[in-house]
Amino acid sequence: MKTMILAAGLGTRLLPYTLKRPKPLFPILNKELLHLTINRIKEAGGGEIIVNAHHLRQQIKKALQHETDILLQEEDKILGTGGGLRLALPHLGQDPVLVVNGDIYHSIDYREVYRSHCQAKADVSLVLHDYPRFNDVAVDETLHITGFSRSGSGSSKQEQVLAFTGIHIIDPAVLHLVPPNTTYCIIDCYRELLRQGGSIRAHLATHHFWTDMGTPADYLKLHADLLTHKGFAYQELVETAAAPFVGIEDASIGRDVTLLEWVCIGPNAIIEAGATLERSVVWDGALVPAGSIIKDAIVTA
Repeated sequence: MKTMILAAGLGTRLLPYTLKRPKPLFPILNKELLHLTINRIKEAGGGEIIVNAHHLRQQIKKALQHETDILLQEEDKILGTGGGLRLALPHLGQDPVLVVNGDIYHSIDYREVYRSHCQAKADVSLVLHDYPRFNDVAVDETLHITGFSRSGSGSSKQEQVLAFTGIHIIDPAVLHLVPPNTTYCIIDCYRELLRQGGSIRAHLATHHFWTDMGTPADYLKLHADLLTHKGFAYQELVETAAAPFVGIEDASIGRDVTLLEWVCIGPNAIIEAGATLERSVVWDGALVPAGSIIKDAIVTA
């Protein structure tokens, strides 16, 4: 099972934090999301993994230097989700390819999604769920996708509108619909595929944990869910998530520092005397000045 992780986006909704590091390298309980995603793929039996990168790509290149079976696709210009996949086409082979957005944290089973797609013999499978904030994919009663619109396609009374999780399985031949060397959205490719009579099916995810970590509020909520035991913790995060205050032993903590509710502090961070932190994430190497009151915030170096 070849996989492509889409990690080239600008992360504009996470500004100014994405000026410091690309979104896939944001730490989750002090573990970079990209590495957590790679571990999930390998656990599911994944082979070669292609990671595309554009924004601050030297950071991604450095982060991947010790990973095995990784092909880094550096993109000089923004190509979009479709353009990035089209550029990778020579490396994808002929078998279905798992594609994963680089900014999602979830408990969805990649192995089951891939097995289900291969059994269905569709051109594309999108993993969907009911998430009203993002619901915009129309699905009929046979679980075939009929359109991409918040209002649905109107082709069936049994149609429902669901949200795309950022996980899909693609027959590489579909990517020939994407113009080469062009900025292109993969959803536009899927719209064209439907117009040409192609088959796109829905794999419905239920009873799972998912966040796209798209905004500062989403990023903080993910930490809140993990540290208050409302979210699914990956195996390498289980021990860390057991306590509401993370990273104290690897940071410099001054006198009379107060930590409230939950706090995640990165390695080599400095929290000076008298500071108060509440529901906040402090990145590695960051400084919290003496007497500061930090609440519902991300503190960067």
